Amino acid sequence: MTAGSVDDGKSTLVGRLLYDTKSVLSDQLEAVLRSSAERGLTDPDLSLLVDGLRAEREQGITIDVAYRYFATPRRTFVLADTPGHVQYLRNTVTGASTADHAVLLADARKGMLPQTRRHLTIMALLGVPTITFAVNKLDLVGFAEDVHESIRAQLFDYALALGYRADELLAVPLSALTGDNVVTRSDNTPWYGGPTLIERLEAVDPDPRGCDVGFRLPVQYAVRDAASGYRGYAGQVAAGRVAAGDEIVVLPAGRTAAVARIDTPDGPVPSAGPGAAVTIVLRDDVDVSRGDLLASPARPPRVTDDLDATVCWLADDPLRASGRLLLKHGTRTTKALITGLVSTFDEQSLAVTPEPQTLPAGAIGQVRLRVADPLPIDDYTDCRPTGAFLLIDPADGNTVAAGLLGDALHRVAGARPDGDGERR
Repeated sequence: MTAGSVDDGKSTLVGRLLYDTKSVLSDQLEAVLRSSAERGLTDPDLSLLVDGLRAEREQGITIDVAYRYFATPRRTFVLADTPGHVQYLRNTVTGASTADHAVLLADARKGMLPQTRRHLTIMALLGVPTITFAVNKLDLVGFAEDVHESIRAQLFDYALALGYRADELLAVPLSALTGDNVVTRSDNTPWYGGPTLIERLEAVDPDPRGCDVGFRLPVQYAVRDAASGYRGYAGQVAAGRVAAGDEIVVLPAGRTAAVARIDTPDGPVPSAGPGAAVTIVLRDDVDVSRGDLLASPARPPRVTDDLDATVCWLADDPLRASGRLLLKHGTRTTKALITGLVSTFDEQSLAVTPEPQTLPAGAIGQVRLRVADPLPIDDYTDCRPTGAFLLIDPADGNTVAAGLLGDALHRVAGARPDGDGERR
């Protein structure tokens, strides 16, 4: 994902990556050239390769999460360009929730801004494993090394305070507009000996954190054929592996069964791992339906109707205790009651305030919930898919919060270095 404050150059950077890796179709490039000429520009505005919505093009900003695909000889990428405006924070949360790596931009003329801190906090909460800081628009400050180093220090200090390690971070001095250090190494930064942005993206390893549990498969639907007697349970493997002959437990009911066969669109397979779309056929006749979770009985998730969670509140109206919402966890949706607001987190000062009266729009806080149906849950730090949920307004169906099960907020807030530089 790319993130950062408004006008830090995210869309231009993504456009530059697409353009310099020759991932742009000729008709796309012609449309960009045409739109650029209509604006009176002599060079193509590469941000238009990403900002596809009419409202975005008219305003020159990114509103939606724009997903783009490109490849180099070493790796294939799915890139999410997220908005910089505060009012589109939910889109940034969406992009960060599935990101293996983040590129966080900072304008060399402005340095770290409040929205930069907010986005970095979201990355830490959602467990984005590694970050590249793109110190952009260095051409506007004469490619000054001291400017880059000052901003790099600000970004590193804040990331370390959120719990990142120094080896999970890298800062690249670049100009998305001119292409310096994006794909091609720049002669304007002889003082920089690190990789270009694309070299960094090719080399960084996806981190397996968030998958350190046994088998997990949220059942999306039951597949039945009355004529043949076929019955299987379809879904995507969220974590772990499953093989024919394995014993599984159906949660929340707790019934156990053995796997007879694992079907895929290409035929049966002996086993399946994370990300595989499969249909599990069981040897035993047990009741399984949409919303259930198939799991390893050796390492099962916890089944409970009382939840402690960190939420990022996205609705305009503030969240209050006793609020009644819908909670979507995996493939199950159930009623939820907010039983308490435990604390709120100021991402600018890294301060935690206990027992707030409300959580306003954009706020991050720790809450307690009670759900109508017991849920099989993991802490988010152990398993992302079964440790995350959405809160939905039952009146209009809008998503009003993204939630992480467990104490992610206080884990991040408690990571600030103490006097000897060690994280608590």
